[in-house]
Formats: sequence, structure tokens, C-alpha cells
Amino acid sequence: ADDYLLVHDPVLESETSGAGEVIATHPGAVSGLKIKHRGEITAYRPPLLSEVVALFASHPGRARLQIDYKYVYPMSDNEPLRRLIGLIEPLGERVLVSSGADWHLRKLRKLADWLDLGFDIGFYLDYRPQPVDMRLPPHRLGDYGYHDDHPLAARRALPTGDYLSLRCDALLAAAPFVSTWYVHYLLLSRCLDDGFNMAEWLHGEGIRLDAWTLDAGKPAADHVVRLRDSGVDQFTSNTPRALASLLNGVSRS
Repeated sequence: ADDYLLVHDPVLESETSGAGEVIATHPGAVSGLKIKHRGEITAYRPPLLSEVVALFASHPGRARLQIDYKYVYPMSDNEPLRRLIGLIEPLGERVLVSSGADWHLRKLRKLADWLDLGFDIGFYLDYRPQPVDMRLPPHRLGDYGYHDDHPLAARRALPTGDYLSLRCDALLAAAPFVSTWYVHYLLLSRCLDDGFNMAEWLHGEGIRLDAWTLDAGKPAADHVVRLRDSGVDQFTSNTPRALASLLNGVSRS
């Protein structure tokens, strides 16, 4: 393979007319795939990364491409990461690669020190008021009310805000070179409830904060003004225009 198929989930049937694991898909089968939207097969083909890079290159401007590198398992061969770097290098500072796999981020840093990187901390610290797939780390509910497998979470010995600050210290050490953290909005909101402003903490380290995923018309949107006012720099959304209108209609507190 010399390209990447741009999809969100690890199996084709989630978003396309195909079936099976994305990573096992033969390049020759990609051209026959169609995007699935709300359960219906459309006439549109899922794009390849090279096609999106070419589209960006043909439209100079401020828009940036964020690639969330979903394959998290360690790899003995750097070829997939080198291939990724080669495909996106023409975009330079207009591209950012994010991942929850800090081991991939460290490799990417070594292979391409020019590349802007982002860290999704959800494998290490999360807040889950509703059950989620228990195969996803962190697996243990800690004594502070957060899902966290770190020994610090096993027994409440500090004010919650101090515990959260220590956890952020450790996560920063795992990937100190990233420009942006990607954090679930419920975790950010719970941190604020517990007296810890993650945006403020990150800004002290020179790091931006993205809250995901907040869509207008859904319960998540109820959090967006509070998070903006706490200092969140940007929001991941499937309804960006509607979310921007919502924010523009409410003055900062």
C-alpha cells in the first residue's frame, strides 16, 4: 500500500459499503467502496489521504488538516508512519497528526521533527458517567471518580484538583513536544466541577486544548459555553457552523 483510506472506525461496515477490518483491506478494493450515511449507502467514495492532501494544496489558505491516527498498536516496522509523513509533508504547517498512542507520537517526532502533533489523553484519564466499551482503557474507576489505571488513582490521598494536576504532569512528560491536547468534553467539565481548569493548566505549559465532540442540537452543546469561558481553544464538532453560531450568540462571562 502507498496510501491511507480516510475512515473513522476500525471496520469498513461502520461507514462504508464494505466489510472487514480496515487494516486488512486490499488497496484494489478501495475504489469500489461507497460511504454509508445514517445506514444508507451513498454514491460517494471514501477519500484517500493523497486526494485530500492534493485538495488542500490546491486551495491555499488558513484551513488546516487534522489526521487522527487511529491504529494504536505498536509496530516493529516504521514504514506505515514513514508513508504517512511522506503523504502529508507537502502541507507543512497546515497539517497536524493526533493520536492517543503516545508511543506513535514519539516515533513521529523522531521521524519528522517538523510535524505538528496532538495528544488525545483518553487512554490514560477519562470520566464516564455512562458505560462505555470496557475493552477501552483506562479500565479501572479510581477513588477520585475518574477512570484511571495509574496508582495515584487507587486511593484518595489528595484534594482532587491536586491529583488531576499530578496526572497532567505525568501525561505531559509522555509527549512534551505536542502543541495540542484532545480531551473529551465530559472530562473537561468534570475537572471544572472539581476545581481544576485543564485549559488554564495547559496554557501554562504552552499547549492548546481541543474539546471533543460537541454538536449543536445535542446534549453536549450544553457544555460548550462553559468550556469556552474556561479557556478551551477549539472544539471538534460535526456541526461547526451551528456550533459557531451558538457561541457567537453568547457573550463571554
